[in-house]
Amino acid sequence: MALPAEHPPVAKRRIGVLLVNLGTPEGTDYRSVRRYLKEFLSDRRVIEVPRLIWWPILHGPILTFRPAKTGRAYKEIWNEELDESPLRTITRAQAEALRGLYAGDQELDIDWAMRYGVPSIDEKLRALQSEGCDRIVLFPLYPQYSASTTATVCDKAFDSLKTMRWQPAVRTVPSYHDDPAYVETLAKHIRDDLDQLNWEPEVVVASFHGVPKQYLLDGDPYHCFCQKTGRLLGEALGMDAERFRVTFQSRFGPAEWLKPYTDETVTELAGQGVKRMAIVSPGFAADCLETLEEIAIGVREMFIENGGEQFHYIPCLNASEPSIRLLAHLVEKELAGWRSGSHGEASATWGG
Repeated sequence: MALPAEHPPVAKRRIGVLLVNLGTPEGTDYRSVRRYLKEFLSDRRVIEVPRLIWWPILHGPILTFRPAKTGRAYKEIWNEELDESPLRTITRAQAEALRGLYAGDQELDIDWAMRYGVPSIDEKLRALQSEGCDRIVLFPLYPQYSASTTATVCDKAFDSLKTMRWQPAVRTVPSYHDDPAYVETLAKHIRDDLDQLNWEPEVVVASFHGVPKQYLLDGDPYHCFCQKTGRLLGEALGMDAERFRVTFQSRFGPAEWLKPYTDETVTELAGQGVKRMAIVSPGFAADCLETLEEIAIGVREMFIENGGEQFHYIPCLNASEPSIRLLAHLVEKELAGWRSGSHGEASATWGG
């Protein structure tokens, strides 16, 4: 049936997949980092301190002094060739590799965004909609759900949807902290990486990003999800709780955060005579400032200074082939009922 002459163009119906990670400053200079930190630390999901207390602190000492310090940290890991942070490089590569896995599939449109900074969630949702995507899978790239990560991605997406006259249908990828494919992929990645060493670690530490302890007491499941991931990983690796330790990093401010703290644990283990250690960051889908600068550089120095001798950081899954297969597996679960038929290798069951 022909459309009326004055009818707006109608794109062919498609399904969008939007990968979303935390975010990154546009550069390492003071203004770029300050702009990024202001957006990040203004999020009520991230900082739950009442505004009357938090606002003077944020707009006073934090946004005055912290951008320079954070900028120096970013310079340690910056992708100079592309003039961007590793998180941007890797997240883009993940989206491109996932798109390649579905090459020839005219039904799917795959893209990526950042919760803080650019490209924004709003920009990418509108771009997908303009391409005819009336159904979108929103994929926050956080294996363990937290209100301060997964929920704030969803908040921002629905803020965008609230302004749309014609909203696409949206599904969100849930926490996959105990998904067998995630645990299996990560365990194999750890084994393969450690097999490349000419020494064996006495202890392997799984360092997750921390959150204030109060978030747990208020009902956030993040701590429990991290602990379950750690237990399942330890079992898959055949390591007991003494050899495979779960810790939490990146604490900020005077409040108590989830324990045990990564830095304190590493220092204690070195002091107790542990000479060989490896650390993995299972809560990060892509390497970033918190893994490459805080762990691979900062915690390494801490371990060596306190008597350790051999330290190895195990990279995140990043855009490796197993990582992309895992992402496809998780996306396919949310596409059930939306797909028009069989779509080949990418839609096969996990492990096929």
